[in-house]
Amino acid sequence: MKQKFIFVTGGVVSSIGKGLTAASLGALLEARGHRVTIMKFDPYLNVDPGTMSPFQHGEVYVTEDGAETDLDLGHYERFTSATMSRSNSVSTGQIYDTVLARERRGDYLGGTVQVIPHITEEIKARIYEAAQGSEVVLVEIGGTVGDIESQPFLEAIRQMRIDVGMENSVLVHVTYVPYIAAAGELKSKPTQHSVKELRMIGLQPDFLVCRSEKHIDDNLKGKIALFCSVKPENVIAAQDSRFIYEVPMKLNHENFDQLIVERLGITGGTKPNLKGWQNLVKVLTHPAHTVKIGVVGKYVELKEAYKSLHEALVHGGVANNANLEIIYVDSEKVTDKTVNQLLGKVHGILVPGGFGTRGVEGKITAIKYAREKQVPFFGICFGMQLAAIEFARNVCGIKDSTSREFHAENKRNGNFVIDSMVEQRGIVNKGGTMRLGAFPCALAQGTTAYSVYKQTNIMERHRHRFEFNNKYKALFEKNGMVASGICRERDLVEIIELPDHPWFVGVQFHPEFKSKPLAPHPLFVHFVKASLKNK
Repeated sequence: MKQKFIFVTGGVVSSIGKGLTAASLGALLEARGHRVTIMKFDPYLNVDPGTMSPFQHGEVYVTEDGAETDLDLGHYERFTSATMSRSNSVSTGQIYDTVLARERRGDYLGGTVQVIPHITEEIKARIYEAAQGSEVVLVEIGGTVGDIESQPFLEAIRQMRIDVGMENSVLVHVTYVPYIAAAGELKSKPTQHSVKELRMIGLQPDFLVCRSEKHIDDNLKGKIALFCSVKPENVIAAQDSRFIYEVPMKLNHENFDQLIVERLGITGGTKPNLKGWQNLVKVLTHPAHTVKIGVVGKYVELKEAYKSLHEALVHGGVANNANLEIIYVDSEKVTDKTVNQLLGKVHGILVPGGFGTRGVEGKITAIKYAREKQVPFFGICFGMQLAAIEFARNVCGIKDSTSREFHAENKRNGNFVIDSMVEQRGIVNKGGTMRLGAFPCALAQGTTAYSVYKQTNIMERHRHRFEFNNKYKALFEKNGMVASGICRERDLVEIIELPDHPWFVGVQFHPEFKSKPLAPHPLFVHFVKASLKNK
């Protein structure tokens, strides 16, 4: 069988659900027994989203090999068993950076460097690189058709469809069908215009996935099919779902995966086994319990900033047959006077990752509250570091305990419980220079961490520049804080916990990146379990 390519584009509006469509289709093809991979092209000029504010771009998702990528790669990994890598996330910035570096070396033999063929050839090369080892490759083009930034990518896939043969590629266009309340009907005109934009650059979609708030009936499907030159059965209705994990089953109900494999001539598969997804949605729809988790962060206005974290908590809830009521609390509003009012009714407190000094004292106040009131606490990355600072200040008596992150690097006086790694000092460039990707961690037996993982050695993903200062380790242990996880290669503290607390765990890594709906991360499962017990 020849390798098959599925290109996913979006029209009408941004954030239409291209990533979720690609991830869900990947899940359905995998459930049929096919090996898939998914890649994302982002049209922005940044090399990666690592230096972008979460308010601009949502969370930064980190892969095993340490690439800082778009949050859609989180969907890809959660919905399929494919492991994403650096080659699965490509930006315009990376493409131009590569081409211009070649031009400076003289690789183009004095020729004029142009978008066609040089940029488009590099785009195609990146697709082939990511495709290695897979039967089916799903390629999502970020942005919206009509954007000037997306044009080189659309031109590249136009060429590529000819290169690999139309029988080995399909174009899925995700579009929006708005409901006009005053008229009481769904309108197909924006979809028609979006397809017209595609046709102007030589692309004809094979399938239309039509997002809508209301049900799209066969009459409207027929109208869309007629005006967009698509078979009526290839117009896939995608009405808003209550849970994102319903999407694979809804697309399957529309016969989407069957139509795709028939169109591409993919053989050797079976009917998709969706039992796991069905059970998942059953628990989400009819949970036996409800538990409130307070997430204390500084990007709470934009839920996308904590996308993987939110989903990992949901996975932990499903594993405990519980509905999670996640209450996002702005850390800048947390003080000694307001903490009881803001967090008094939650059953567990989580402080996630973050950067900078804004909202730090509020997070420390929340951690102190969790420690003293015996509320289950989970600190991730920055949350773990602030838990160490809080413990140093209020238990060890080091009132000026702080992190190097909050001060100039040349400041010498002060108790830096969290300090920069030697190799991080003096770094000027911020992009891609942190401790990134998967690193090993050894767990001490008899600890909460060991009882959670049930194994001695684990691998978890990191994204940070600062570490726990080992000079304070003995003092912490003397006062009751245990370093239960260590990266032995470099003697770095990865996990801290309080044995005399119902559940108080801080981890230097980001476990949310490895949690999947059908394989929830054990730390989130046990944190939710402890929170339920606290309730």
